[in-house]
Amino acid sequence: MFKEYRLLRGYTQEKLAELTNIDTRNIQRIENENHLPNIVSFAKLVFALQISNEDIIKYLKAVSKES
Repeated sequence: MFKEYRLLRGYTQEKLAELTNIDTRNIQRIENENHLPNIVSFAKLVFALQISNEDIIKYLKAVSKES
């Protein structure tokens, strides 16, 4: 989800890192689904990427099923 929104907004990973103050490597891990963002990073990404409420809910449901 995060990568799709990042590309939709025309941001590079470096630009998103700058906007969110999240390390570029962590953004890569989150986008590759190798790492779940903590709540603070999640909020920063949602805000910076202007992710819709519907997509947030879909993401949270998918993540909870994987656990």
